[in-house]
Amino acid sequence: MSNTLTPARAISPGRILQRELDARGWTQKDLAEITKRPPQTINEIIKGTKQITPETARELSAALGTTAEFWINLETNYRLNLAKKKHKESEIERRSRLYTLAPISELIKRQWIKSTESLDELEQSVCEFLGIKSPQETPQFLVNFRHSQVLEPEYSSKMAWCKRVEQVVSKQAVGEFRLDRLRGAIPDLLRYAKKEEDVAHVPQMLIDLGVHFAIVPHLNKTYLDGAAFYLGNHPVVVLTLRHNRIDCFWFSLMHELAHIVAGHRGVYLDNLDDLENNSEEEEANKLARNWLIDEQALNSFVCQTQPRFSKKAIVNFAQAQNRHPGIILGRLQHESLVPYQNLRVLLTKVKPLLSNWIYD
Repeated sequence: MSNTLTPARAISPGRILQRELDARGWTQKDLAEITKRPPQTINEIIKGTKQITPETARELSAALGTTAEFWINLETNYRLNLAKKKHKESEIERRSRLYTLAPISELIKRQWIKSTESLDELEQSVCEFLGIKSPQETPQFLVNFRHSQVLEPEYSSKMAWCKRVEQVVSKQAVGEFRLDRLRGAIPDLLRYAKKEEDVAHVPQMLIDLGVHFAIVPHLNKTYLDGAAFYLGNHPVVVLTLRHNRIDCFWFSLMHELAHIVAGHRGVYLDNLDDLENNSEEEEANKLARNWLIDEQALNSFVCQTQPRFSKKAIVNFAQAQNRHPGIILGRLQHESLVPYQNLRVLLTKVKPLLSNWIYD
């Protein structure tokens, strides 16, 4: 072996030492006898649990015909490689924690947090967004968010969505809120349910009634249509417009308002395609349906019209109810009286009318 040999890559000095012993037909005990070192020391060097000191390097060089620098360089490069590996593993663990806390890629895409190559900056952005001091903390919300002890993707996405909602509505100035005033204003609010363009008046009316309102699109894996909760003494109603149709807008809105009017407290994160089977959701559903369409009139219309519901018949009934025909069609489709692919021209989109209230 050349006295000037240097390692091209980080290899455990113990592996090289074992090869040298094998080439000479020596055992670890033989080398211990030669160097007057305990056999355990030689074994620990070969296993990599004990580092080669300058003194040991000189002894190995004398026994094996190498330079002391050869063993020192092997040891140094090996330990540096271990340190780099440990640092990389530490960074992976840090990133894993961030992606457990929130759907990072989607938050960056939505520009809710800034994109950066720096892990330190990413941690800072996530912590600021979630309102925590370090990634090891569990986010706390102003709202009483029902939470799990395990951070799963759907739950983490809901948490992030709630935090965004909280940030948006906490900046809103709203009027004085009284529950009886909101309850009495429902008929006035529903006057905007006749013409699609009148949807644009709904947010400001709610703000004036002391109700926070915003549209925050849902995050992947959440499948939310809306939410209702209290922020301090003021209720919050948030929609996602997951289904960008006038019928879904009005039913989602009235369902969330029903939670408030019915005196339901807590946080309601609603997927209206798959509502929890409990009394409060059922009550909110019933209120929303009855507010939007008179139940007795609807039953009479269905009996007189089925099985064929023409566009003209739906439009005429909608006019009699002072509702947009898309609201009537949506109800009929939900009850499987009209196929979902029929008359979709009546299901006008509402996003363009509410662009000032959408917080992407």
